[in-house]
Amino acid sequence: MTEKLLGPLRTRPWPERWLTRVLGAALSGAAYLLCLPWDLRNRPGATGSVTETTSVTVLGAVLLGVTLLLLAAYLGRRDALAWPLLLVAGPPAALMYLSFHSHPEPPDAAVWPLTWAFFTLVVAAGVLIATAVARRYRAADWAGSSGSGDSGDSGDSWDSSDEALSLARWW
Repeated sequence: MTEKLLGPLRTRPWPERWLTRVLGAALSGAAYLLCLPWDLRNRPGATGSVTETTSVTVLGAVLLGVTLLLLAAYLGRRDALAWPLLLVAGPPAALMYLSFHSHPEPPDAAVWPLTWAFFTLVVAAGVLIATAVARRYRAADWAGSSGSGDSGDSGDSWDSSDEALSLARWW
């Protein structure tokens, strides 16, 4: 059962592989919709107030960040490098774009394209970092089960060139 949940997706049948990917994208989009409000614009804190407040809570942003990082680490450990970026960072970026685009502002105050680009880059960078860290652990875990046959000796001979070769093979 552990092999099925944590093993490489490339060894699984294609329906299972694509179902896992679709489920990852759905979880990413659902996390965004549950943690952040649809209307992300600032609004007055009270009627007649000149001070604006945001509808985004710190708890919602932290929960979204933790959820996306965990999902990126899981998919990064199991799949190729590009898939977690597309599956985990893609749906929130698309939903954020739709959210900003569905609430038009006056032309001189439309800073949402810059906001969208900045937060899309932040999410994508976080996903890539979590994926890279998970891939490091994946290479170490799967090194002994690579099936090469000559790696059955003690693990003392593992060096950085072996690790680079292992990462390149699983990339």
